[in-house]
Amino acid sequence: MTMFRDRVLAIVAKIPRGSTMTYKQVAIAAGNPGASRAVGAIMKTNFNPGIPCHRVVRSDGKPGGYNRGAAQKIERLREEGAIV
Repeated sequence: MTMFRDRVLAIVAKIPRGSTMTYKQVAIAAGNPGASRAVGAIMKTNFNPGIPCHRVVRSDGKPGGYNRGAAQKIERLREEGAIV
């Protein structure tokens, strides 16, 4: 899991301000298309401010979970212009 986790964190670290990726897109980019839930679990345990885990959202357009609370995730995405 460590190599996959490292790939996921590297991918998420490169998501530019004002942009998002879905959990599935991150999983695909990390080389494991079926690992969307694993990406979510990795994001849930990320507290590194250099990894913008709030920029990873659900495929259905909903923001999804956030280890600092869903309201905080929505606010951060709004501040960055990623959602209206």
